[in-house]
Amino acid sequence: MKKTRKSAKPISADAIARLADRGEDVSHFLKGQGRMVQPIQRVNVDVTASMLEELDKAAHDLNVSRQAVIKTLVRQALRSRPGVYPFSGRSGHGFRGR
Repeated sequence: MKKTRKSAKPISADAIARLADRGEDVSHFLKGQGRMVQPIQRVNVDVTASMLEELDKAAHDLNVSRQAVIKTLVRQALRSRPGVYPFSGRSGHGFRGR
């Protein structure tokens, strides 16, 4: 008679984290799906009061945060420069962060 394998019970993320903290290999729990998220770095930007009012109005009109407006505008500006922004999907040699 053929033996059937029991499917393994799902393991919680906390349990996997505890194993990793003990230095155990947890790679077999990971499926390799998803995307890598780059670390966030904070920056300070000085803007005029009138620019801040424009940003706040745009954020209010779009029903998003001021930060979302700033990030979107910066991304659009970077992508509009041909061959400069590496993640724009454009061909060309651009800056590669190190």
